[in-house]
Amino acid sequence: MKNWLITGCSAGFGRAIAEAALAAGDQVVATARRLETLAGLGATRTAALDVTDGRQVDDVVAGAVRDLGHLDVIVNNAGNGSVGAVEEFTMDELRRHLEVMFFGAVAVTKAALPHLRIRGRGTIVQISSMGGQVTMPGFGAYCAAKFALEGVSEALAAEVAPFGVRVLIVEPGAFRTEFGGARMHRSRTIDAYAVSTSATRAAVDSMDGRQPGDPAKAAAAILAAVNSPEAPLRLALGDDATDAIAGALRQREADLRAWEKVSRGTAAG
Repeated sequence: MKNWLITGCSAGFGRAIAEAALAAGDQVVATARRLETLAGLGATRTAALDVTDGRQVDDVVAGAVRDLGHLDVIVNNAGNGSVGAVEEFTMDELRRHLEVMFFGAVAVTKAALPHLRIRGRGTIVQISSMGGQVTMPGFGAYCAAKFALEGVSEALAAEVAPFGVRVLIVEPGAFRTEFGGARMHRSRTIDAYAVSTSATRAAVDSMDGRQPGDPAKAAAAILAAVNSPEAPLRLALGDDATDAIAGALRQREADLRAWEKVSRGTAAG
């Protein structure tokens, strides 16, 4: 039996992972900004948690360790989407987005790490996105947060490996998680950017409930990875994520090879 602490359990991946862990007989501390959204989940323990509140993060993690005795799995899932061209979103909007999607995840990770490190075991699950490796017009803010999360998580994985702690970066494609619904932040619009971002905005407005991915199947895949000694650092979920990430990797390799002579020609004489 594992003890889980999961952020953002009001809906989507967070709730699906909590339900899957509970069904497997594990104990779950489920958190959300508004406690009432966790009604009916049946979690072992629930807690109100705004991941941008550092003191609350520390208190919730400490309370979970006190109540359950220890933690085995930390899932950083809290967040929401954002659509808008780089020139369209304000700097305050970008900072608020990163506070939740990046700094909040790092804060929860840092609060939990001493407990995992001292025990010599545990897994940190970072819910990223295929947008942590691939982006498109209109998703600059969202992908900036996910790229940053993946960067810090890759470094973290190497840092904590000597202590028996693992990191799993999950990269879902489009799943039915209310990503395109009312939770999606939408920036102001600048007419000139309709040429490059209107298709993204239209897709966001029409996708909710029509995405190809099943959150319950994603949760099952995540549990399988957490329970596997052979789990990868990055786990793509969905045909769209697998294809998009593979295509991006091929393009990066092609660009690297095409300009390899120029790249290597910069050595000091």
